[in-house]
Amino acid sequence: MSETTTTADAPALIERRGHVMLITLNRPQARNAVNAEMCIRVGDALEEAENEADVRVVVLTGAGDKAFCAGADLKALARGESVIPEGREKWGLAGYVSHAISKPTIAAVNGPALGGGTELVLASDLAVAADSAVFGLPEVTRGLIAGAGGAFRLAHALPPTVAMELLLTGDPITAQQALEFHLINRVVPADRVLDTALGLAERIAANAPLAVQAHKRIALQQNADGTRPGEAAGWAMTSDALPAIAHSQDAKEGPRAFAEKRAPVWQGK
Repeated sequence: MSETTTTADAPALIERRGHVMLITLNRPQARNAVNAEMCIRVGDALEEAENEADVRVVVLTGAGDKAFCAGADLKALARGESVIPEGREKWGLAGYVSHAISKPTIAAVNGPALGGGTELVLASDLAVAADSAVFGLPEVTRGLIAGAGGAFRLAHALPPTVAMELLLTGDPITAQQALEFHLINRVVPADRVLDTALGLAERIAANAPLAVQAHKRIALQQNADGTRPGEAAGWAMTSDALPAIAHSQDAKEGPRAFAEKRAPVWQGK
């Protein structure tokens, strides 16, 4: 059974498909970039999934064929708007990256997933990607840092030398490379991404839900309240580094140079 609980023009669509909750980031005109309303809708949906026994797996995907998610909405940030509403800070980007729940989560990556898009994938338990998808954290090329968990999660997910190269160069990798590095679980043609992810979700949902949830908690060393002590140091170091980087001259120069289509001139301050 499929049930839609949000209107078609909402920034995130929430559907029930049997025991699976499907969350679709729904701003295709902005490459599914995250704004405040999306953060609220996704965060609330995860709370619903956590608290309803009938939901056993969550699948996250993006609308359209241009991108899975382009990260934070830079236009909203340029207007002085926050993409994470007040009071929702603990759930992080899109209400998702630091919003750990007991139910398994699967990213159905329908297109490019750079920056915050890769951080959403890293926050998911499993990932299925289109063969056209690309992954990476290009923040250093803009004078920024990967502040939604990417810096430490990528280092944990990949071999150290691979992770360091991607973090320090900002270079992307293809879906096939991501599969070879075990960053994702499947690579399929773009038109099969969602069906493949939903099929995987249904296989998981067919199992005993309490046992599945226990395996997730044990494997990720996740407490019943969703906290992950193993990630505490990474989040603390990210929070410490963000203010100085965000207010640096380089952080202003990077986006400005990108908008002006020129090479940035770094000052190291």
